Amino acid sequence: MPYLFTSESVSEGHPDKVADQISDAILDAMLAQDPHSRVACETLVTTGQVVVAGEITTKANIDYQEVIRNTIQKIGYTKAEYKFDAESCGILVAVHQQSPDIAQGVDSDKGLHKEQGAGDQGMMFGYANKDTDTYMPLPLALSHLLLEELSKIRKEGKQMKYLRPDAKSQVTIEYNDNNQPMRIDTIVISTQHDDFGAEKKMLEQIKKDMINILIPRVMKKLPKKVQALFNNKIVYHINPTGKFVIGGPHGDTGLTGRKIIVDTFGGKGAHGGGAFSGKDPSKVDRSAAYASRHIAKNLVAAGVCDEILVQVAYAIGVAKPVGLYVNTYGTSKVKMTDGEIAKKAGELFDMRPAAILERLKLKNPIYSETASYGHMGRTPGKKTVNGKSYETFTWEKLDFVPQVKKAFGIK
Repeated sequence: MPYLFTSESVSEGHPDKVADQISDAILDAMLAQDPHSRVACETLVTTGQVVVAGEITTKANIDYQEVIRNTIQKIGYTKAEYKFDAESCGILVAVHQQSPDIAQGVDSDKGLHKEQGAGDQGMMFGYANKDTDTYMPLPLALSHLLLEELSKIRKEGKQMKYLRPDAKSQVTIEYNDNNQPMRIDTIVISTQHDDFGAEKKMLEQIKKDMINILIPRVMKKLPKKVQALFNNKIVYHINPTGKFVIGGPHGDTGLTGRKIIVDTFGGKGAHGGGAFSGKDPSKVDRSAAYASRHIAKNLVAAGVCDEILVQVAYAIGVAKPVGLYVNTYGTSKVKMTDGEIAKKAGELFDMRPAAILERLKLKNPIYSETASYGHMGRTPGKKTVNGKSYETFTWEKLDFVPQVKKAFGIK
């Protein structure tokens, strides 16, 4: 029997995402000067105020005020009427060094172990399926794309000039019994906006613009098979509360790490609970989640299965994972059990923290771009910082497909 599945996204101007972007901008600024920086940076944003706290050990010397204000300005909070803006917001920074008790478990030259251990205990998950060309669940991919395009419209300043930075989206897809997307059932979009008239008139204009401007722009960027899922029976909920003038950190307090499902797979698969933003890659919450996604994507792309969940788990201070688990949901294309697939994957992909950092080139200032519109499903590229070029979204590369095919006997 057909079923419905829903995922949501939030814009770069959502208060929780503002906090994530500030935390990752601070991390990047430190990694650009000192790749060995240990950073656990938490941010709170509210009306006219930014509070940054955490544990940081680094040789870098950064201007927190400049990094934070530049980040807020880039997002688009540039007007005093927003009650939170780059120029006038107060900034409080309260950081101290990483605990030496933790450091001795992570540093290879200290403590009980001879190689870099995991920065914490816990389990991390990676996921991939064949919904999209990026091997991401379609409801989340569409939710992200709606808001990315809405942000572009806002920054272009030619249409929908009333847009403000804060926004949310949600997409519901109907799947058949074979887990294939059949149609889009519901689209929800809530966008912050200027106060430009009577509430009913504003809402009518916003609804009209979303359907006649935003949706066609989004559809143009989709493959034909996804365009075909759009239909005249889609239920649209556009700003369903009506007025949405008050938003951003003035409308709701934002905190680092509160959008972990948006950051990953939109509720598909599983999540270990650890957030990413503001954490340097010695924290396996971040690096091992990326590595698990790398495994999942390469296995699906190589034809091992159509859908897969990968779990890795660690003990703090210990390099070797305590376990690697996979679930192919009955979609395996090879004559192996899921346990056998997991064992083979563990042989192909070295999941010790130091090996992950090396393989995915994670000790570089590449994290600001991850802090909005998802850490997964993005296009690998290049980023230049202080004249140096760095690879971004390396965990999205399909560089292990040949090795996977050979190991699993796939022609």
